Amino acid sequence: MTNEALQERAHPLRWRILGFLGVAQLMLILDITVVAIALPHIETDLGASREALTWTVSAYALAFGGLMLLGGRLADLLGAKRVVLIGLLVFTAASLVTGLAGSSGALIGGRIAQGVGAALLSPAALSLVVTLFDGEERNKALGIWSALGGGGAALGVLLGGVLTAGPGWPWVFFVNVPIGLVIAAALARMLPRQSPVAAGGRLDVLGALLVTASSSTLIYAFITAGDRGWLTGATGLLVLLAVVGYLAFVVWQKRARSPLMDIRLLARRPVATGTFLIVLATALMIAVFFLGTFYFQHARGYGALRTGLLFLPVALATMAGANLTGRIIGRFGARPLAVIGLIVAAAGMAVPAFAIHPASVVAGVSVAAAGTGALFVVASATALGQVAPHEAGIASGIVSTFHEFGAASGAAVVSSVAAASLVGDTLSGFTRAFVFAAAAAAVAALVAAVLTPSKPTPIGAVG
Repeated sequence: MTNEALQERAHPLRWRILGFLGVAQLMLILDITVVAIALPHIETDLGASREALTWTVSAYALAFGGLMLLGGRLADLLGAKRVVLIGLLVFTAASLVTGLAGSSGALIGGRIAQGVGAALLSPAALSLVVTLFDGEERNKALGIWSALGGGGAALGVLLGGVLTAGPGWPWVFFVNVPIGLVIAAALARMLPRQSPVAAGGRLDVLGALLVTASSSTLIYAFITAGDRGWLTGATGLLVLLAVVGYLAFVVWQKRARSPLMDIRLLARRPVATGTFLIVLATALMIAVFFLGTFYFQHARGYGALRTGLLFLPVALATMAGANLTGRIIGRFGARPLAVIGLIVAAAGMAVPAFAIHPASVVAGVSVAAAGTGALFVVASATALGQVAPHEAGIASGIVSTFHEFGAASGAAVVSSVAAASLVGDTLSGFTRAFVFAAAAAAVAALVAAVLTPSKPTPIGAVG
């Protein structure tokens, strides 16, 4: 089918809908990093420990990612429009509760509730993007989507600095309330009515619990490794329990009457490669924000606003890398762009690893951000480029799930690697963490060169 024919049958408000969905997704991504800049202030006001501060980031990402597949399944069962609106309202209400938290426990509980709302909203919104656009328009829409997501993470640090230095850290959560209500009202009017694509199916609650519990155990192992050690028996036992949980999830998915996901879908090379790339991109991105905010505020004594402003070039570089990749991926293919993105990310991380200084941190992280921004687009286009319309909801859920697992893992691992610098006066922990991130990106570039398909096929071209 020609691009002209595809556009004629497309929804006339699709680009406007994309704008509102993009802003909603932007809120979800912002809430991963907007809190990073406020962590030192939360530590002071609530007396939070390093573990509690790490969980403030990881708990949201875990609930977000762990329930994402359930959210994608709900979008197929109930219709994407309904799930988008429910998720948006849950997220908005949870943001209000989180801003009112008076203890680290209440804060983490609110973050979990935010993650539940995000898990409903994100896969349903991405499913709508995939179904509203066809052919080359879908590549452009995914480029915009990825630019908002990647750039939003960097902008979250800037916004967090402005709000924390101004009305205070609770406002990094309160700001979601009016925005969420406006978007919900607009989408309720604009989104087309959709019939469920899997009406009559069941929810696999056990599957959701297995994957969430396994991921929580693994993240807990990463967080506590900073104190217990990476090669201790306790850390090894936790990792083993997580692996057993994942294996149980796979076995259950093969036996369940209405499985949470089709394991065969994840076994497809494009989907598997896309999820691998999204994990790496998100982990690298979250790692540098976590490191950067503590380096500038703890080690250098900068204020929240100054720290946020230093991340502005990071935001611009992320969006530029994503936007450029969205425009050229159809011409050059996914594989070279994935490898280039990871090499650029590794080179950027290596700059502060060799000489840690405010200027080198800003310059290096900005370069790395351009690479991770490109990687987000390649990952989405690769994973979603060949799924059929009836698989869009669950495939989107898979991509979004691994995005959040990457965020949770990135925060947990870098917190442990840099633990000495996060709780002490030495810079050695920051240096080790940047070295680790650069090495991980370099190794991933070699893996991507082998695994990544050359060119993702647009869904509209399948069949």
